[in-house]
Amino acid sequence: MKRALALLLATVVTAAPALAQTTATAVAEDFKPSSLNQPGQEYPQVNSQGYVRFRVNAPEAQHVKVSLGLGGRGGTVLNKGADGAWTATTEGPLDEGFHYYHLNVDGGTFNDPGAQNFYGSIRWESGIEIPAHDADFYALKDVPHGHVDQILFPSPSTGKQRRAFVYTPPGYDKNQRERYPVLYLQHGWGEDETAWFNQGHANLIMDNLIAEGKTRPFIIVTTYGMTNDIKPGSPGGLNSFDIKPFQTVLLNELIPYVDGHFRTLSDQKHRAMAGLSMGGFETKLIAPKNLDKFAYIGLLSGGTFSLDDVNNTPGFKEKVKLAFVSFGSRELQGGGMAGPPGAARADPRANAEAIKKAGVNSVFYVSPNTAHEFLSWRRSLHEMAPLLFRD
Repeated sequence: MKRALALLLATVVTAAPALAQTTATAVAEDFKPSSLNQPGQEYPQVNSQGYVRFRVNAPEAQHVKVSLGLGGRGGTVLNKGADGAWTATTEGPLDEGFHYYHLNVDGGTFNDPGAQNFYGSIRWESGIEIPAHDADFYALKDVPHGHVDQILFPSPSTGKQRRAFVYTPPGYDKNQRERYPVLYLQHGWGEDETAWFNQGHANLIMDNLIAEGKTRPFIIVTTYGMTNDIKPGSPGGLNSFDIKPFQTVLLNELIPYVDGHFRTLSDQKHRAMAGLSMGGFETKLIAPKNLDKFAYIGLLSGGTFSLDDVNNTPGFKEKVKLAFVSFGSRELQGGGMAGPPGAARADPRANAEAIKKAGVNSVFYVSPNTAHEFLSWRRSLHEMAPLLFRD
């Protein structure tokens, strides 16, 4: 399992935001400040085609580069102007949605002072948003809104007070008798419990779905999944990752705390677990082995359920109400999901069909024209949420 996790995440951290496929056309000069800029900052800017223009004021620097994507692979070299400012436009448009990036200035790593910061790659990274054609489903609208609250819960197993965030749906505070199902939703490698609400807009996705009557209202809980002490830098430290400490935190400490402090429906058929990337891998390691606690399971760019997985897990067919698997379309280019060197590529679509024929409620979703990035996972949550807790 440790080897599989390392292989999965080696693919994750080397992935840079894909440049959209375009024909040779002129770059439109309709650039506007990114929606994620610091207040009053003009750069970075995004145009209607998805190109990004950067400008950094560093008159004493000798070399400036923007590194895009989780892990900072790929990037754009900036050119120095007479005024001492460094500017450049990406060679091509970026995929729609959210992307991490940082600056390399004379060999040092820095965040862009013009952009807001988001926790990813085990550090705070600058963020940029390429407007998506379907952004309406996670837009901030004039609809009833739920609350996202920070909680601190005791963790005797780690000797700490640990943090989680809890989304309660609109109306939670009004009807004190109503109880709600719960989705435990995990972040990816190098991120933390803030990711699903800051980068993923999970609360806005739920608010909009609920307002449209497309999903049952439920609670979402996010917490930090990297319980091991992993040093920043190369993900090689993940070779020592052990799921047991986090499993203890989740099952023995967090879930009882949430059930004791929020109005939950605390039985198996009203509890789900899902996660993106590493969070999906954690979900696969924990949920199928604890089917007395979870009825709904979601792997978002975090693996696949094969027929062997189902057949080798007692009670899977009877107890799992939904097995949801999703990927960005660019993750599946080449016919399947990457696996160990020399092994055949796993085909998650074929796996989903196979377990569906075996009697599992299996749903497979592909986000169009996205890679291992948050628009894939925003869309995945939007597709998965209406399928949860259908009593």
